[in-house]
Amino acid sequence: MLTSTYTLVALSIEQAGARHGLQALLERWQCGGRYHAEPTRRQVELACDALRVSFHACHWRKLDKFVIPALRRAGAAGALLAELDALSLAAIEARADAHAAAAMQDGGFSSAIARCCNLLLERLEREERELFPLARTHVPSEVWFAIANQMLAQDTWQNENRGCPAGPMPAALARNSTKQNPLMSASHHTPHHAAH
Repeated sequence: MLTSTYTLVALSIEQAGARHGLQALLERWQCGGRYHAEPTRRQVELACDALRVSFHACHWRKLDKFVIPALRRAGAAGALLAELDALSLAAIEARADAHAAAAMQDGGFSSAIARCCNLLLERLEREERELFPLARTHVPSEVWFAIANQMLAQDTWQNENRGCPAGPMPAALARNSTKQNPLMSASHHTPHHAAH
């Protein structure tokens, strides 16, 4: 249980980072936010970049790579995972709307960004409130050890390759990690609905 607790604490820290980026973007662009006048082209470009960073921060997480696949293998939380996937799909659509509005200098840009942020924030909140307790209950202790090893391997790689874009570990590193933990051999998983 200690391993699952420490792992979930690490995941909560990752969630907090993703939430902070989304909330900062939302505060700037939601109705009544900073830009009362029509935003400049540069402001829109910066907002699109910030949305891309925040969006990817919600789709390349350790939760998506390691814990959710373990839950799927355990046959647990199927209905909840489907609802979370629906939130992600809606956020993808909102992000596409934001980029389309930016390209056309459309007034719906701010509302599309706010919609995308709110959908992702809702997903983060439901993961912590509903998914984490299910994971603690349904993921076996030996799998938590394997997940912790995978997370340490990823952290090591990221620390050694700072500045690289977000994304999965190189296949060779992932293979080495799963060799050390055969239980995770089926959990190397590209995050759901990852968008480029």
